[in-house]
Amino acid sequence: MLSARSIPRLRTSLLASTRVDRARVLDTLVNNLDGMAYRCHLDRDWTMVFVSQGCLALTGYPADVLVGANALSWEAVTDPSDRQRVRGEIEAAVRSARRFAVEYRIRTREGDTKWVLERGIPVPDERGCIVIEGFVEDITEHRAMVAALEHAELRYRHIFEHASEGIFQTTPEGRYLAANPALAKLYGYAGPDELIADLAELDRRLYVEPGRRAAFRRLMETHGEVRNFESEVYRRDGSRIWISENAHIVRGSDGRLICYEGTVQDVSERRHYEAQLERQANHDQLTGLPNRNLLRDRIEQGIARAARRGCMLALVFIDLDGFKFINDSLGHAAGDELLVEIAGRLNASIRSSDTVGRLGGDEFVLVLNDHEQLGSVISTLERVLQDIGRPAALAGRELQVGASLGVAMYPDDGDDADSLLKHADVAMYAAKSRGRNNFQFFTRALNSVAEERLTMEAAMRVAIERDEFEVHYQPKLDHRRRIVGMEALARWFHPVLGDIRPDRFIPIAEECGLILPLTTCILRRAFSAARRWNQGRDQPLRLAVNLSPHLFLSRDIVAHVSGLLCDAGLPAPQVELEVTETVFLGDDELAVGIFRAFKALGLSLAMDDFGTGYSSLSYLRRFPLDTIKIDRSLVVGIEQQDEMAMIARAVISLGQSLRKTVVAEGVENPAQFDFLRFQGCDEFQGYLFSRPLPEAGFARLLEAGGVIAARGD
Repeated sequence: MLSARSIPRLRTSLLASTRVDRARVLDTLVNNLDGMAYRCHLDRDWTMVFVSQGCLALTGYPADVLVGANALSWEAVTDPSDRQRVRGEIEAAVRSARRFAVEYRIRTREGDTKWVLERGIPVPDERGCIVIEGFVEDITEHRAMVAALEHAELRYRHIFEHASEGIFQTTPEGRYLAANPALAKLYGYAGPDELIADLAELDRRLYVEPGRRAAFRRLMETHGEVRNFESEVYRRDGSRIWISENAHIVRGSDGRLICYEGTVQDVSERRHYEAQLERQANHDQLTGLPNRNLLRDRIEQGIARAARRGCMLALVFIDLDGFKFINDSLGHAAGDELLVEIAGRLNASIRSSDTVGRLGGDEFVLVLNDHEQLGSVISTLERVLQDIGRPAALAGRELQVGASLGVAMYPDDGDDADSLLKHADVAMYAAKSRGRNNFQFFTRALNSVAEERLTMEAAMRVAIERDEFEVHYQPKLDHRRRIVGMEALARWFHPVLGDIRPDRFIPIAEECGLILPLTTCILRRAFSAARRWNQGRDQPLRLAVNLSPHLFLSRDIVAHVSGLLCDAGLPAPQVELEVTETVFLGDDELAVGIFRAFKALGLSLAMDDFGTGYSSLSYLRRFPLDTIKIDRSLVVGIEQQDEMAMIARAVISLGQSLRKTVVAEGVENPAQFDFLRFQGCDEFQGYLFSRPLPEAGFARLLEAGGVIAARGD
């Protein structure tokens, strides 16, 4: 039995017996490598001091033949054509005491030539003399593979350069990596290099239809390839052609996406032929408008679109008044000429997203899409009646015709093309029975709304003439609750219609052309009040006024506002114009020019309702804005909802980074105010401090010191 004292001695004995014989392991490893390990002198023959057993497989010579002063020298084994180069590279490495790697050929004992890779390093031996130790391996097969790949690449390059089809390689984002001459010629470039340098951002520069490159990329990501992907594209000179693309994803050995690769064919001739056949089948031969077949398809598309977006679609049945008389008295040629003229006028009266079609005879149909309010439909109908009623020169005479319009609305009057056409037809006959040259809605309820809208428009004209619109002012406060400005807001109380909200009367004013006189009334009052309040103030209050996008983008608006400022005697720097993101979605160059003109005048510019529409950082970069206003929808709930708080915090941080004044609208409780001011918001508006006040009420706030304590403090 072992004693406790004998256990440590036993453990030490076992460890000693299992100690690794490192020399034996190293010897086994070196002699079993697939190649030759060596040590040699730095002499004329590279005399070998030691070579491993791998020399036999590598050279055909055993180790004893290659080692020693009288042995076969390694210089003799090296191919004569490579000796000078190899010696030069190795001696350069020795001089700089660094590692080297050199490829060259050797002659084996059997007379064969092999390619080898030699890696080595100069080191001192046991006596301190510099020798070379290294390893030589056979790379003949690898070299053959590389040569084969180079040959294959040469063949591929020949095919690539001389193919009749366009061939390309692009990144997924749409940047060309390679293109062949056929593709350059197809797109109108002198050569591939010119194409690659010029044609970047394929979705914007190449494809006519926006988003087409994104569709191409989605197919690639889903299926790994696209087949017969047809698109209309721009050539370098601006002309258009149709192409068909076939492409696939190219991946590396590790599965990583390298590029998209594919071919392009010009299919313009076939597409044009197909388009001609389609046009003959779906368009009216006289006017070129969609016929009954295509019109039904457009109605069904409009219904699906309206259902998806939750908006209204209006189907308008039009019958010309007095056409039969003109056709009978002046002849069918004159009648056809009138139909073509009316078709052109109808096309000019509607938006590109709408459709006008001809059913036959003097019957036309309008498909009006994407309407949020009935008022915009009514404005379109009034414009259509006005355009149809303009005189037309026919057979040497100037004649006028009117039209009876019947309107059916989706979804109230039907949920399919047949029911909408039927109900619009019924409404058209009602229009004829009510004196012609008017429009009628299918339902009495909608007729009532239309009449109300017309009543409001008439009342608005009278109110503008009599200067009956009022201006209320909502204070803007800083973080100390001091009034630093005010926003002017239009208000209208009608003795019969009652209190009418701005979201009801302003759209009507925009649609019927009253927005300029209405805005003029509001600005005159607001500018005059601001001048009085700022007299004698060390720090003038800044008056914020809203401008309708319709009015802002008119070319004489700057001069008009400048004239009103001069009339009121109000300095321009005391005024801030607020615009919504809508102005950024149209003519950018026009908008930029108007912004700069207002800035040159001295006014400040603010983006209202930031974050509710198509907010883009590019707006803040391109347009000279001074202020961004956080919409009320981004303020409500910030004290309770983390996501809303994060969004508000991000907007404030963005404004600070861009050196913009940040204003929060709709502040309704102390928690919201505290959160916003601690985040660095500059100014605040909301019912927590004050509702919009009449001029006298706002003046009393200023007289009381201009500091407002929040309710609940």
